[in-house]
Amino acid sequence: MLLSLATALAIISPFFWLGNASGHDFSFHVASWMDAAAQWHDGILLPRWTDRANHGFGEPRFIFYPPISWMFGAALGFVVPWIFVPAVFIALTQILAGMCAFALGRRLFPTRGALVCAVCYAANPYALLIVYMRSDFAEQLALAFFPLLFLASAVVSGLLDSPARSGRRAIVFLAIMFAVVWLTNAPAGVVASYSLAMLFAWTAVTNKSWRPWLHGTAALALGFGLAGFYLVPAAYEQRWVNISLALASGLQPSQNFLYAVITDAEHNAFNRIASNTAVLMIALTGIFAALSFPRSRSTAQPLKKSLWGTLVALSVTAAFLMLRISNIFWEALPKLRFVQFPWRWMSVLAIPFAVFISAAIVQKRARGYRAAAMIAAVLVILACTATYLVRHTWWDSEDVPVLLEALQNDEGFEGVDEYDPLGDDHSLLPEKLERVMVTPGPEAEAELKSPTEVTVECWTAERKEMRITTREPAVLKLRLLDYPAWRVEVNEAVVIPEQTGETVQITVPLANGSSHVLVRFIRTPDRTVGAVISGVSALIALLLILRSRTERSTVD
Repeated sequence: MLLSLATALAIISPFFWLGNASGHDFSFHVASWMDAAAQWHDGILLPRWTDRANHGFGEPRFIFYPPISWMFGAALGFVVPWIFVPAVFIALTQILAGMCAFALGRRLFPTRGALVCAVCYAANPYALLIVYMRSDFAEQLALAFFPLLFLASAVVSGLLDSPARSGRRAIVFLAIMFAVVWLTNAPAGVVASYSLAMLFAWTAVTNKSWRPWLHGTAALALGFGLAGFYLVPAAYEQRWVNISLALASGLQPSQNFLYAVITDAEHNAFNRIASNTAVLMIALTGIFAALSFPRSRSTAQPLKKSLWGTLVALSVTAAFLMLRISNIFWEALPKLRFVQFPWRWMSVLAIPFAVFISAAIVQKRARGYRAAAMIAAVLVILACTATYLVRHTWWDSEDVPVLLEALQNDEGFEGVDEYDPLGDDHSLLPEKLERVMVTPGPEAEAELKSPTEVTVECWTAERKEMRITTREPAVLKLRLLDYPAWRVEVNEAVVIPEQTGETVQITVPLANGSSHVLVRFIRTPDRTVGAVISGVSALIALLLILRSRTERSTVD
């Protein structure tokens, strides 16, 4: 823990005098944290609608974006000032990454090797790229769990020894870690899914047994079930938003292979840096894989040949999928294209990177000065990588205060293209608008002849309640985008909001007199189905654990 803490503090040390590293996704994540924290203040424990997105018109971001990262960020906002939350998030995440890598290293190496594994994983080049240039806090947090995910999959597939009576518990543990990754970051979940499928297929073929594949498939199915309360709505409700814009120009895999060039100079500059980082990781992984090759079957070898071969296979797969020649797989394999950036496969490469370095350092022929020289060389390379990224990123101390002020002034923040409700063009929405407006009806004159009384009784992310009194027919316009989960009632009668054309702002015709308007974000059937699947999966996991304990007690 102390070594992971020291590594994390070294990583965030530039934040102390340069401010926050404002990467590509910085504002997106910080805004999500602040919005979720505000909804917690209103008593909404699991937000689904991002109320302040699109400058107050909202969007269903929290349905599609996994909850663990933005809930973690929101929780930190209650503990430390918002200006420090990004740095604290990064530090805690990299501490967790180091500890998870240490847990993996302890199963493979003596203490020295496990410590090296922790440092190399917590400060691997891809983690540094995320911290300094991408600010994808959700992916960073998901990658912290990858060592435990690999450890559990190695046990389930038989790459690491485990008592037979703990087989069910290993399956449950793998399922839980797999669900945690999916509930943290969707692209990381896709990468983890294909990586584990490849690992189980590889071990099934090399061991000439279907057992690794069957046990692995069972664990992944259980993991999908545990995450069902998020996955089912996120998959089903894609038809209600412009999800295809997640693959707009600049975000397609074909435009982000290593050293790919498009007409956007800024995109090319970053892709060159990401490509250089990937090549560095591939080269170091290959070098240390060769140095750690198990030349005998002696138990003194830090890595068994089966495990070494599996890690090499994962490395080759990750490197291959970053190259343009793999484009056919990005087009053919389901959902793989939503990973967007092929260099994201460095997340998988980071595990062999850390393990091979540790194995090369702890082997007998690398003791003494040779081991010290390798450790020093790796640390220098990581330090130089960090220095280069620090000098080429964007540092800003005003992003958080400006965003916080906009939220406090009810101005909100920009929305995201792919979460925009179907039929809407959020670029046409005004940045400053009253929450409630009453305008003349279509057949009325330009202005209402008589004054209108508007009383807003409740305005939270999931409930809008107001009373409107007008002496002539009018049209109620809310600063709110229509979405199938919104239920609009006027005087307890359900009405269907009208569409204005280029946007889907909720517009409701009102008769003269007093109208009680209630707009609620209801639970749609897909959310109920997802919750049931998660509940059943949790029950199955509990039964497997209880049965494992019963069998263990019987044996003892």
